[in-house]
Amino acid sequence: MTSSARARVVTATLLVTAALWGSGCRKGVRPEAGEDRTVEAGVPVTFGSAAADAPTVTWDFGDGSPRVQGTRVTHAFPRRGDYTVQALEGDASQASARLTVVPRPVLRAIPAEAEVAVFVPQLRDNVDPVMGFVSRLLGEPQVMRGLDAVPLLSLVLREATGEARLVDPEEGLGFFSLPDFEGSVVLLGVQDVQGARDAVVKELSARGASVVRQEPEGSVLLRRDNGALLLLFADRGYLYLVVPDVPTVEGSGEGAEEGRIQKTLAGPPVDMPLEPVRLRIQGFQDAGLSEQPLLVTMRQRVAAGNVLVYARPVGDDAAEGFQGAWAALRFQEGQAELEGWVESTQSLGGAEAPAPRLLEQAPLDPIAALTLSLPPETLTKLVFGAPGSEQRARMTRGLGAQGLDAASVDGLLGALRGDVSLLAYLDAAAFYRNFLTGSQKPEPRGSLLVQAGLVRSEPVLKWLTGVLESRRQPFQVVKDKAGTRLTTRLMNQPVEFSLTEDRLTVLGGEPLGLRPQGAVGAALRERFGAAGFESGHLTAMVDMGRVLSELQAPKDVPGVPPQQLSMVQTMAATLLEQLPPVDSLFLDFAAEPGGGRFRLRAALRSR
Repeated sequence: MTSSARARVVTATLLVTAALWGSGCRKGVRPEAGEDRTVEAGVPVTFGSAAADAPTVTWDFGDGSPRVQGTRVTHAFPRRGDYTVQALEGDASQASARLTVVPRPVLRAIPAEAEVAVFVPQLRDNVDPVMGFVSRLLGEPQVMRGLDAVPLLSLVLREATGEARLVDPEEGLGFFSLPDFEGSVVLLGVQDVQGARDAVVKELSARGASVVRQEPEGSVLLRRDNGALLLLFADRGYLYLVVPDVPTVEGSGEGAEEGRIQKTLAGPPVDMPLEPVRLRIQGFQDAGLSEQPLLVTMRQRVAAGNVLVYARPVGDDAAEGFQGAWAALRFQEGQAELEGWVESTQSLGGAEAPAPRLLEQAPLDPIAALTLSLPPETLTKLVFGAPGSEQRARMTRGLGAQGLDAASVDGLLGALRGDVSLLAYLDAAAFYRNFLTGSQKPEPRGSLLVQAGLVRSEPVLKWLTGVLESRRQPFQVVKDKAGTRLTTRLMNQPVEFSLTEDRLTVLGGEPLGLRPQGAVGAALRERFGAAGFESGHLTAMVDMGRVLSELQAPKDVPGVPPQQLSMVQTMAATLLEQLPPVDSLFLDFAAEPGGGRFRLRAALRSR
């Protein structure tokens, strides 16, 4: 081969090699869109390559937002949906990925260190039931005035009446507190961060707040008309409002009011550390409160609800044994029900508690009822305090002032069986008679029936007589085969204490002899549910519906002219109608392994 031929071969080889090398490089640094995946709304997602020679392309995120050029870009999808992200070179797609965007749960937007959190998991399907119940309870005008004073809530209400533009209806709203910060933080899921932030600033400004400064990253520091500072900022699809507590001046009398006004006007200083709160919220990279181990455990014990509540003890507030609480509040037409769980490392009682005997046979149809059934040692700790505690010391001193020494106190505690029951009854005829012909005051009239189980009666009898004697209260003692009775008058009402070997019964007020008797506990369980008013439970009930019906029931009261009776009944009904329309309240707590379950139910009547 001649030298010129060899030169041509070398030149051709170099050209082919260069062409192949260049082609191979372009293929090696193609833009990276990543795998198809699921991401959360508002959370930034990165696309592209960090390589030094990565190509610059145009990124189309598929959600209607402007295209962006770059080798590596970050984008947050404002709302849920399925989007195809493409890396474009001209009109040609160099890479693509399918992204499924889901709402960001509110618990993932609350730091795991939060000590208290109250939140609506998502606005859709939850705001209407809550607003419906509260509006029926308090009246819509009053509710709207109250909610309108809270900027983020008023923004939610405005968006709820039409198509949501700023707020994300699939995300949540809530309040939480952080350790070492005196105040609370409000958060709201939004799909237009800038628009929602501007709307809140405008609303606060209309109420007298002024903007102190606005940082480049978007946070806004405001001062309210009372001097208090607020910090507004956005993070990963949620808008946060930091609201510090405003200090107040305690006391009364001349000069106190002026001091309160001056302190309120001064408010917190401008340099109150609100910025660290923002950094704590924007800085956490984990799953927030959603994967906090205690909360994960407690959530499994309670069904879902429209509003959820989480609390845990922190620092000096931490009680021995108590770990935390979780509750769900559910609303339906005319009724609200709270179900919750308390986590505890100590036993809270249980099946070994005695059954309350009073409810097995007692006058029917009480307007209120309370039963407390716990093991004796748990009951004594609850009522008198644990041995060595300040509560026990105060109780001992108080009983000592009534002539009972420490030995008598221990004897009194050891006499309790562990169950206490209370039933309250209304006597409408006695109420009207007293109002029209007696004191002429709307004083309650009825009966109070209390019973406590005993293992022995002597210490209780000694305590009762000691209390009455120390108060110089006249009383009579009658002893017979059935036991001992002490009769006296308290608050102008007759009171009788009856003691047998196994129970103390107290009857105060009007006689109950004419009322039909039956299994009150069974009737209450049938009305409010099987769990309640039985062994191992603390249960209470108030029946306002029965109060109204019994006040309207009498057609004739001896000694009261019918016309006056009718007039007073109308007046009483009118006054009661001004109160919130609560028909009944029911509360129950039951100990279970690992803690205890509590329920609260409120039923409304029609206005």
